[in-house]
Amino acid sequence: MDISILILVVLVTGVGFLLGYIIRKLIATRSISSAEAKAEHIIQEAKSKEKEVLLDAKDKSLAIIEDAKKDEEARRRELSNAQQRLEKRQSLFDQKILDLENKQNQLADKSKQIQSTKDEIMKIREQQLEKLEKIAGLSQEDAKNVLLENVEIRSKDDLLNRLRKMDEVASHEWDEKAKQLLSLALERCASSHAVETTTTSLQLPSDEMKGRIIGKEGRNIKTLEQLTGVEIIIDETPETLLISGFSPIRRHLAKKALERLMVDGRIHPGRIEGTVEEAKKEIALEMKKAGEEAAYDAGVAGLHPKLVQILGRLKYRTSYGQNVLSHSVEIAHLSVLLSEELGANVELARKGGLLHDIGKAVDHEIEGGHPKIGYDICKKFGLSEEVARICATHHEDHPDQLESIIVKVADAVSGARPGARKDTYEQYLQRLGELEDIAKSFDGIDKAYAIQAGREIRVFVKPDQIDDFGAHELARNIADKIEAELKYPGEIKVNVIRDSRVIEYAR
Repeated sequence: MDISILILVVLVTGVGFLLGYIIRKLIATRSISSAEAKAEHIIQEAKSKEKEVLLDAKDKSLAIIEDAKKDEEARRRELSNAQQRLEKRQSLFDQKILDLENKQNQLADKSKQIQSTKDEIMKIREQQLEKLEKIAGLSQEDAKNVLLENVEIRSKDDLLNRLRKMDEVASHEWDEKAKQLLSLALERCASSHAVETTTTSLQLPSDEMKGRIIGKEGRNIKTLEQLTGVEIIIDETPETLLISGFSPIRRHLAKKALERLMVDGRIHPGRIEGTVEEAKKEIALEMKKAGEEAAYDAGVAGLHPKLVQILGRLKYRTSYGQNVLSHSVEIAHLSVLLSEELGANVELARKGGLLHDIGKAVDHEIEGGHPKIGYDICKKFGLSEEVARICATHHEDHPDQLESIIVKVADAVSGARPGARKDTYEQYLQRLGELEDIAKSFDGIDKAYAIQAGREIRVFVKPDQIDDFGAHELARNIADKIEAELKYPGEIKVNVIRDSRVIEYAR
């Protein structure tokens, strides 16, 4: 029984395995057939899409080829048209060349005809001249000289009158224009002038103070003169002493020190030294303040502080008795007004006018003329080349920029005002003598006189040596020589007089 059950179990198990194998094989066969079918389907779809893509690509390539053919045809037409135009132009150009050659040939023929005609005319002219020379008994050159001499004699007076008229008209027009510009500038700018000398007076509270200032054996006054570099003059003038010196700064320093000493009451060498040092510091502050006020008054900003300090030194500097700082501020205003009228650079003229004499602040300490010193100062403190050139060229005859000319004119206007400057007696006589010597250096001069304080020179010529035309030329030459050799404010009138008198007596 057990064996039969075991056999049955074995058989059932074997049958189960067999059925399982058969079922698995059937399932696997179905799966493979399904995958192959899917793969076949995919392949078919891919082939159909490939055909579609190929068809599209073929259509596009055909379209591209068609477009290319159209473009090529259009280019061929353009090339053909361009070639036709070129051929047409070439034919026209060839035709023009032929026409030009024909015209050249015609011109050559006409030129030959003209030359032949000219030769014939010259032959006829020479024949006529020979006949005229035989008739007149003069050669062509002699006849020309005679004719020119007659024309010169007849037209000399007319030419002189015309020259005078042209000179008067031109000078009148320019004088009117210059007067108009200068009058406009002067009307809009008016400043006062104070004439300074080389001495400064100081009022004393009493004559007793003179003795205290002199000190025992003159030690106080000697110490003061040594420290300040001035000469203190004490005379019999009541309650007054004089401070003499060429430097206004030193005179001002001595005056301040004396005023402080008189207020303090203690006057001895030790106290004098301390007071002079305090006065120096005060004057330094005053110079800085004066420079700042001058720059503000002139409308110039942005100057270096040390340059402002140097500018303030001009407060104690004079030129022919004229205060240089006031003169510089006035030049700045006049330069601005003239620049506005003439259309120049206003700011450049303003700054150049204010600083044009900056070299005079230190010209007694540095070697050289104040224009060159002023140029170096401007370059040292970073000012522009144009401003420096104004300082360097404002005394030259022909400045190289318009603003320099304007500053030069304004400088002459400021210095030429009545009472603005004064000359010493020796300088006055020297200037008059130089004017007369220049006039007498020319030939044909009888007498020469400088009048109106050197504003006019009257020259009497010898009438038998210089005619009216020569007098006109002589006046111009004298004026040119005065401009080249003399330095003077304003202008000098040259008046040449030719006086011819004939006297006879009837008896």
